[in-house]
Amino acid sequence: MTQFEELAEGCISTILSRTTPVDAGRFSVISKTFHSAADSDAALYLALSDRPIIVDNGLKSFQLDRKSGKICYMLGARSLSICWVHDERYWKWITMRTSRFPEAAKLLNVCWLEICGTINTIALSPNTEYAAYLVFKMVDPHRFQIRPAELSVFVEGGHSSTKNVCLDPNVDDRSHNRVVGLQCPNVRSDGWLEIEMGEFFNSGIENEEVHMKVLEKGAYWKRGLIVEGIEIRPK
Repeated sequence: MTQFEELAEGCISTILSRTTPVDAGRFSVISKTFHSAADSDAALYLALSDRPIIVDNGLKSFQLDRKSGKICYMLGARSLSICWVHDERYWKWITMRTSRFPEAAKLLNVCWLEICGTINTIALSPNTEYAAYLVFKMVDPHRFQIRPAELSVFVEGGHSSTKNVCLDPNVDDRSHNRVVGLQCPNVRSDGWLEIEMGEFFNSGIENEEVHMKVLEKGAYWKRGLIVEGIEIRPK
């Protein structure tokens, strides 16, 4: 029987790449060879899990989940399809010091809010339950407490989900009855807000597109939303 110590370090690295970071740590305690291979990849793993890497000419970010080692992506606002975003009467591209991306989209005034994003499952980790999150800020929000926003996630040829939420983090009992009691945003560790749009399972067997949408089509004019992007990460 082949001993661990007889295996090439490249082979060990391949084995470790198919485990979780927790298991890799356990194996490195058992065998010096595993320990050496794990150490050689440690700097790269820590770099990828510690902070996002900007890719696709500043349009997206890539990161590894620190606990599971699985792939996370964020689609920046510039990579999203935002209704009327090219009309300066309704939207404005701004720079935010706290954003990972060069630009964020600031809503000036619209009555029809529609934001869409798409990602291919081949870019994600297989056999993984994912969730999509709208990442944003609210600065002097107007009319987001009157009508709920509709968030949806749709996988071509498979799963779909839709739900109503309130995008205003300051909703209270004085708000309109349509939004009281609905899911509201949470504050992230980076200071931005996020709200879950929906979940999907990536089997890794099929190459499918995942469509994510934010829709608020009430007749009320809204403003104050700043969109950083849509993040897709393991549940």
